Amino acid sequence: MIAAHLPALQIAVPLIAAPICLLLRRENLSWAWATFISWVVFALAWVMLEKTLTGGAFNYELGGWEAPYGIEYRVDALNAFILLIVAAIGAVVMPYARASVAREIPEHKRGLFYTAYLLCLTGLLGITITGDAFNVFVFLEISSLSSYALIALGRDPKALTAAFQYLIMGTIGATFILIGIGLMYQMTGTLNMADLAKRLPAVEDTRPVLAAFAFFIVGVCLKLALFPLHLWLPNAYAYAPSVVTAFLAATATKVSIYVLYRFVFTIFGQSFSFDVIPLESILLVLSLAGIFAASIVAIFQTNVKRLLAYSSVAQIGYIMLGVALVSVAGLTASILHIFNHAIMKGALFLCMGAVYYQIGSVKIEDMNGIGKKMPFTMFAFVIAGLGLIGVPLTVGFISKWYLITAVLEKGWWPVAVLILLSSLLAVIYIWRVVEAAYFKAGDSDDVVVKEAPVSMLIPIYVLTGASVYFGIETSLPLGTAAEAAKQLMGIGG
Repeated sequence: MIAAHLPALQIAVPLIAAPICLLLRRENLSWAWATFISWVVFALAWVMLEKTLTGGAFNYELGGWEAPYGIEYRVDALNAFILLIVAAIGAVVMPYARASVAREIPEHKRGLFYTAYLLCLTGLLGITITGDAFNVFVFLEISSLSSYALIALGRDPKALTAAFQYLIMGTIGATFILIGIGLMYQMTGTLNMADLAKRLPAVEDTRPVLAAFAFFIVGVCLKLALFPLHLWLPNAYAYAPSVVTAFLAATATKVSIYVLYRFVFTIFGQSFSFDVIPLESILLVLSLAGIFAASIVAIFQTNVKRLLAYSSVAQIGYIMLGVALVSVAGLTASILHIFNHAIMKGALFLCMGAVYYQIGSVKIEDMNGIGKKMPFTMFAFVIAGLGLIGVPLTVGFISKWYLITAVLEKGWWPVAVLILLSSLLAVIYIWRVVEAAYFKAGDSDDVVVKEAPVSMLIPIYVLTGASVYFGIETSLPLGTAAEAAKQLMGIGG
């Protein structure tokens, strides 16, 4: 009986659990409750992915109202995979959060943190699972508003400025998305995604639909931080509490990319999006520009969290480059890199959270010699960093291998050369951190710096281990990504 309601439980469980964190009042109880709920959500996501891979896509009609009159949740290979990524990251960071939150967030705000976290998790999962276009906006606002609150909880006064900047730009993006959805509803009279996909071709040559597409693409590209619409991201990642940065970096932009997949390929359709509108050329140029511009800026950063934030903008460029290829191979590489980047960047930001926990800073100059004092933390950083560069036996290598293969399949060998050159830029900015940690003398031995607590190291090594494991055993992420790509291109079931 419960199995029939898995899609609804995926949203209802964290949504109902969120306000309970405030009612519990005691910090330890709030953390334990949020952690338990996060792992329940992960279990639900895992079961749904298995159900999808073995039995195909399935629908869930809320309240028994038949679509398109009622709200429908539709689960297929693509969104089941994204659900698993979001839920897995959420589950892994929560054991880490206890020590990190206690160090970085004032005591009277910690219950609020766990409440906002569960609401953000609810919003991200809701965006991914819903089959209703307006519900995408509703859940987008839930996740965004809670994200603003989470970022503002940082101790640095700049966190408030970063949250405000994100609020302004996020609101603009959400407004554009809402205008696009409104125009689609005006022309078709439906908000159900499957129904929209059937009705839009009849009116696709009208100005409202063209305007809807333009508004939507700009709005969602702002949300996913595609260059040059990324200006909110560096400050948000740099000044948010460490656990918030790790969670959002691994999930929020990835969910926005999923929304782009869903609307461009499923609702508007491949022929309209890439034949009527030259989206392919636009994404190609912006992706390559973002990869190089963000990587170059990352090289000159002194704050490692800010460095990794610009790296995220570059990695989003790789993901969107796969979309620009408009092929099964390109989409497979794109979807695969969502999974792989979430693992790598989550691990890197958790490492920096551990460093901040011990020395109160993530500036490169303050990390001189820290490799000897925090050997386990910095070893994990090196392994995850090698993945970001794309070294063999890591998930980053798998992503770049399939992306380059897809590019060469298209005949774009100059783009393949650019991808290889961009990896050298990643070598430079990762090396700057490694050099400071291992090859520069730190403060005198009188300054005691200990290794991070075990409760923080375990989540770090779960993600770091995953970055190596899935770089060798690729069947789950690669197989799911390939199936999702076929479905988006209209080849799979």
